[in-house]
Amino acid sequence: MIRQDKVTSLDVARRAGVSQSAVSRAFSKRSSISDEMAQRVHKAASELGYRPNVIARSLITGKSRIIGLVVGYLDNHFYPDAVEQLSNKLQEKGYHLLIFMTRQTAGDVDHVIEEIMDYQVDAIITASVALSSELADRCQASGLPVVQFNRTQFEPGFSSVTADNIGGGAKLADLLVETGHESFGYIAGWEGASTQRDREAGFVSRLAEEGQMLSHRLVADFDQKKAAEAARQMMTDKHPPDCIFVANDFMAFAVMDVCRFELGLSVPDDVSIVGFDDVPAAAWPSYDLTTIRQSAEVMAAKTVALLLAQIEGKTRENQQIVIEAPLVIRGSTRALIKAENDTN
Repeated sequence: MIRQDKVTSLDVARRAGVSQSAVSRAFSKRSSISDEMAQRVHKAASELGYRPNVIARSLITGKSRIIGLVVGYLDNHFYPDAVEQLSNKLQEKGYHLLIFMTRQTAGDVDHVIEEIMDYQVDAIITASVALSSELADRCQASGLPVVQFNRTQFEPGFSSVTADNIGGGAKLADLLVETGHESFGYIAGWEGASTQRDREAGFVSRLAEEGQMLSHRLVADFDQKKAAEAARQMMTDKHPPDCIFVANDFMAFAVMDVCRFELGLSVPDDVSIVGFDDVPAAAWPSYDLTTIRQSAEVMAAKTVALLLAQIEGKTRENQQIVIEAPLVIRGSTRALIKAENDTN
């Protein structure tokens, strides 16, 4: 079979009876062109089997309309939802995601971002990863916008969008104290993550205000297997805690399974368990997990709005946006203590 020559925009222009620039405008979402002319161009393009060369156009305009997304892992159910939300909201604005997977540490992330820059992306979103201050300086020097999703730096060099992790940790401490718990366990995530740091800080700080402190603490790195082992170790201690705050729902599910099915404990009668994220499985009857809700949809909308403002030059200032994170009470914690009847 003889291969046909590639159809060009000039071929489409001739078929539609318009200029070559009109063809270009017809395939550009932000260009002005009459509906009648656009329909003629698209009809001709369809008849000829023409598709515009987005990469070639980016070389001319200097804009690829591609956003690079660097993500550390997708095991946690929160992140697939977040990626879908980010992709949908960017597509509504005429942009597309180019996804790169990497490990969470700064050195690995810096290497991947250098590769992303070779694709001439218009901006970068990072999720569940750490970045070096050196990379921050380089991105700023090149004018490449970077927004961290669900992470912040110790020294802010980038914009970020997060849930109120400190406030969420404090709300869980309030709930566990109010429901009469006396021995508080905590299973930490990866200690290089700002989410881990802030959730624990809010929890421990509020406990201290109530005259309480952690009795048990183990690190599970946001990993389910490590979380399961931490639960075994914590709950077989001579004096186990009567409640555990697990740094995210993904790990909390493993902790609940170990407590109930391996150790024969009742949740919440023997131990109350709380998490953070409110992923869909948290509401399943099999878990019914008390947790803190962080909305992937709201966070994605804020991230896209901030990113586009930076791309379009409407703002050059780094911003740290914090989204309200409400407490969702379910059956994995004791019921609130009822006040004594006034007649007693």
